[in-house]
Amino acid sequence: MKTTTMLFLQDKLNLFLDLPKDREHLLSILHNARRKNLIALDAMKMMEGALQVSQTHAHEIMIPRAQMIVISQDDRPEDFLPTVISSQHSRFPVIGESRDDVLGILLAKDLLSYLAEEKDSRHFNMRDLLRPAFFIPESKRLDVLLREFRTNRNHMAIIVDEYAGVAGLVTIEDVIEEIVGNIEDEYDLEEAVYIKPREEGFYTVRALTPVEIFNQYFKVSFSDEEFDTIGGILTQTFGYLPKRGETLELHGLSFEVVRADKKRLHLLRVRPVLS
Repeated sequence: MKTTTMLFLQDKLNLFLDLPKDREHLLSILHNARRKNLIALDAMKMMEGALQVSQTHAHEIMIPRAQMIVISQDDRPEDFLPTVISSQHSRFPVIGESRDDVLGILLAKDLLSYLAEEKDSRHFNMRDLLRPAFFIPESKRLDVLLREFRTNRNHMAIIVDEYAGVAGLVTIEDVIEEIVGNIEDEYDLEEAVYIKPREEGFYTVRALTPVEIFNQYFKVSFSDEEFDTIGGILTQTFGYLPKRGETLELHGLSFEVVRADKKRLHLLRVRPVLS
């Protein structure tokens, strides 16, 4: 009887103080604070993102195995340097006989230092530059993974499935973007720019680029009857909302998803397909 009375009084006290009883109640308090201009919209979204990462698992945001950009341990610098340059990534899994055999991680900065000091690529030994790979299960929660990234000072994790095969990879930036939203870099575009050519031979394209503008720029003929933007056309063609790193070819152009969230595409990399 005493316990029942105490629980009743605690509920009444929580109601009086408007303390959150569960996650949904906490979110409603945040939204109410936003409506009253007590917190900024960006701050509210980050709080929501911080709550969401505790319920999101690594496999939900990973770059799938098929879209991983990897380097073979037997490759020479002249073989993989074009890939390093065109991808603009800072870390690359190095594999042995297959993508399931990840031997370590090659950092672009380590490669740059090595090439600056050693002129003769015949002396190159991939294993001299490898950093240890960090392996995690598909079910790892993102809040736990972020803590491990910070503790171990890793920026990339290789995700393995229940059979110990490689399922994909995830980076610390991927996790942080789940909290703060997309992080733009030098390859993103200004608001007023839809398409921007790059020196590497590809184009950075906003997914919100109107189909008419895209057609005029690339001399193609996508239909704008169903969708107004090139991102809408790609989503329809995939048949689902693609993740970062997924690619396809249409009308003589290769499309790669550079930025996307759970709701829509943001940024694309477009390159003419060489016949």
